[in-house]
Parts: sequence; structure tokens; C-alpha cells
Amino acid sequence: MADIEQYYMKPPGSCFWVAVLDGNVVGIVAARAHEEDNTVELLRMSVDSHFRGKGIAKALGRKVLEFAMLHNYSAVVLGTTAVKVAAHKLYESLGFRHMGASDHYVLPGMTLSLAERLFFQVRYHRYRLQLREE
Repeated sequence: MADIEQYYMKPPGSCFWVAVLDGNVVGIVAARAHEEDNTVELLRMSVDSHFRGKGIAKALGRKVLEFAMLHNYSAVVLGTTAVKVAAHKLYESLGFRHMGASDHYVLPGMTLSLAERLFFQVRYHRYRLQLREE
């Protein structure tokens, strides 16, 4: 997130959207293309906790889906470590299919020390929404 323009705006097939309500940023989402498999990855979806439950995340997710369809990508994929059931229900309500989970995900900066392995396990979920067959 240090350089949104360089990472999400300049590369082909990538974009970044900001949801604004009454002059305040209330949500964000990004998309990044993976040309090797003709997919777009939904990234960085976040809505301010004071504005959740108002349809903002769903609107942001739909924006990424529109972007993917407009640019003829075959699918939208995402990975998440979200533990809240509401996040998973949101993805499924947008049409994403749960493709599996891993309990061996390592967050950036983790050292895999004994303490981290014992007390800090992260489950990583993968989702895919197929837009068209290749």
C-alpha cells in the first residue's frame, strides 16, 4: 500500500477504487491482472467499520467484476485470511466459489518461530468466480 499508483494504477489490467461517502473515504478495493492465466485478482477490499452493512463492500466487489468483464478476463480470484463469516458470505453472494483453504499460510514478516507456530495460525481461503471459459 506504500505506492498505490505504482502497484495498482500503472500496470496493465490493474486498478484501484475508493468509495467516498459525504466526503470521507469509507472503503477501498484493488484489482491486479495475472496475464499468465487471464485472471484478475481482487485485492485490498476494506470498508471502514462504521460503514459496514450498508452495501459498500458489495458495490466495490461488483466494480472489480465489471472491470474484469470489460477487459475480457476469464475469472476473478481472491485469497483471504478473513476470519469473519460476513466476509465469506459477501464473496459467495457476489458469485465466488470457495476453492479451498490452507492452515499453513505464512503472513509477511512472520519468522515461524516456535511461539508463532504454536499460537498464531492463519487459515488462508481461496475463491474463484469464473466469468467465461477459455
